[in-house]
Formats: sequence, structure tokens, C-alpha cells
Amino acid sequence: MATPAVIVFDVNETLSDMAPLASRFADIGAPRHLARLWFAQLLRDGFALAATGENVGFADIGTEMLREVLQDVPLDRGIEDAVSHVMEGIGELGVHPDVPGGIQTLDSAGFRLVTLSNGAAQVAQTLFARAGIGENFERLLSVEQAPAWKPARSAYEHAARQCGVSAEEMMLVAVHPWDIHGAARAGLSTAWINRGDGRWPRYFAAPDITAGSVEELANMLTGHQDPGADEARR
Repeated sequence: MATPAVIVFDVNETLSDMAPLASRFADIGAPRHLARLWFAQLLRDGFALAATGENVGFADIGTEMLREVLQDVPLDRGIEDAVSHVMEGIGELGVHPDVPGGIQTLDSAGFRLVTLSNGAAQVAQTLFARAGIGENFERLLSVEQAPAWKPARSAYEHAARQCGVSAEEMMLVAVHPWDIHGAARAGLSTAWINRGDGRWPRYFAAPDITAGSVEELANMLTGHQDPGADEARR
């Protein structure tokens, strides 16, 4: 695998820690596990729209999906207030503990760092400013300006055009196997962040690198660790 000219990071769950959103659901009287169900269904509908050639904003889908998920839940407030409380929580999330050190290591090594998120670029900007890593990224890309959400090929091609490189010169870093698969099919090299010792779905194209954290990935790419040392995670 050639050294990438540009490293492209997914944002939601890869860099941002979305676990605190479960507390937002608890705040409104909803079960905590609905946070994961809501996010999964949000992604499902975003993917469906991408498959039909449409692009609807993350917040628009997320808001409408919350209304659907919460409609039969005995909440402690009105549905619209409940939806607002959960959505506001997205803007208050932090990054995973391994992210700042890993990002700073890659930046110091001279890698060009960008994001490609299915969410809004403004959300990433706020997240990174709070974490002190905003200056480490060359640009914050979002599918807001792309033809479709990831994992559509056109999303990754949009990122390559914006960075002035070919897809083959880019590496996508993500926790989501579907994102890794989409990037691989578009020609990017890939790195899977497997924080939870999960198993790789065999129906997806395998990642080029598997790491347990962004910090571990940074050590691999800067020569401090063998990229093959984590093969057992797959």
C-alpha cells in the first residue's frame, strides 16, 4: 500500500463520541437504547435517498426520524421539545480520547488531513474547536456539497476533486465497515478503526489497515508500529 497523500476522516462515531446522546434520550423519558436505533434508521434513510440520486441533510433526516422513533414513547415533555433536546446534544459532543493525539501526530508528520462527513461541516468545526484540533485539518468536507451521501462513489470522488488528488492517493479512516467498503470501491485505500474488537463483515471489501484507535493508526502510518501487527482484530 502506497503512503496516502491525503487522509480523509469520517466524523460521526469515528472522531466524535456519540455515546452521550443516550443520556439525551434518558433526559426526555425515552429508553437509552433508542439512541442507537435512531442513528441506524437515520443512516438507513440517508442511504436510501443516496441510492435514488437524492441528497437530504443529516439534520433534516435526523429530526424527522426522531419524531418517528419517539411517537409512541411516553415522554416527559412535548414531542417537539424532546426532538430539539436530542438534536441540540449533537452540537455538544466531544471526540474520543484517542483522537487529539493521533491527529496531531499525523499532522506533525506532514500528512494532509481532511474530513468527509455525512453530517454538516459546521458541526465538525465546532467539535474540533472544542477538542483543540481544528487547526490540524486542511479542510472540513461534507456531503452537503456532494451529489450523495457516503457510501456512494460520488461522495468520495467529490472529496478527491476538492483536494486536487486522485482517489488512489487518498486513505479513508472510519469505524463503519459500510464506509470503508464504499471508499475501497471508489479507489481509496482504507483504515478501519475497530475500538470495540468487532468482527469485520466478510461481505464488505476488507480494509488495508485495522487499528484499535486513531492514535494507533497514526503510529502505524508514521513508522512507529507495523501495520500488520493488528491483523488479528479482523
